Amino acid sequence: MNIRDIPVRVVGPGSQPTGSDGDAITYMDMPSDMSTFIAPVMPEPEDVLHMDGAREAMDWLRGALDNYEPGGEPVLADLSALDEDSRDIVNQILGEGEVSIVCDGDVRARTQESVLAGVWRTLFFDRDDRVVCDLLEVAELPKVVGFAAGCDGAVDIAADGVAEALANALPILVELQSQHEKYNTGGKPHSVNLTLLPLSEPELEFIDQRLGRGPIDILSRAYGKCEVISTKTAGIWWVRYYNSMGVSILNTLEVVDVPGVVKAAPEDLADSAERLEQILEPYWSEVA
Repeated sequence: MNIRDIPVRVVGPGSQPTGSDGDAITYMDMPSDMSTFIAPVMPEPEDVLHMDGAREAMDWLRGALDNYEPGGEPVLADLSALDEDSRDIVNQILGEGEVSIVCDGDVRARTQESVLAGVWRTLFFDRDDRVVCDLLEVAELPKVVGFAAGCDGAVDIAADGVAEALANALPILVELQSQHEKYNTGGKPHSVNLTLLPLSEPELEFIDQRLGRGPIDILSRAYGKCEVISTKTAGIWWVRYYNSMGVSILNTLEVVDVPGVVKAAPEDLADSAERLEQILEPYWSEVA
């Protein structure tokens, strides 16, 4: 699994350079169909029988999946000390699933969901792009997403100096600030559907600028693509959906701890436990 270069890019208003013809330059290939489970390609059983590091990691993963309580904290294992052969086998077993996460803040990390929903692999990097920690996680959401909670900026709702052409944008910012305050005092999650509002491109850019960017970018690939982007205010997220042709079909702002679209459902975690047994049975069936 290569998660050093997870292809998550911000595609909000004003975030893309333009080509000579004025059209936005496209950097990411859009998925053409729904992601489906494909069992990883494993080597011959005799080739992995004595790889104790990989064997121990998979024994841990079996137990973690069996014992994980829905809604609980992530359960972590540090794989940093694995030998290269064992690491290669673990990579082959886990494969690459639908969700990729980039954390670019005080902490720098890349997370890739495996083909087993709710099983995550996170690499932490130093400033020289050297891997300093390699984690295997079982959770609805990996630990790294929690770094978005460290964004303590307030929504900028100041009206002074705002051009008349941006008048429709300010009420949205006020609404977000109000709903964010309610949510933090026990209120319900809230969503603003920007797709249905008569907003110009400059107004969208203004909202984007005022909200700023947090450290977490998430890409979910299932039916088309969904991008989830943290803002400088913890608990306010951009959520953008695209169809399989790369056409934007829904653009929302959500007030919530973390949008549910990126979470692994409890039934998916239970299914992952069964899938792992099927994958490992020919290789380490005697591991309890």
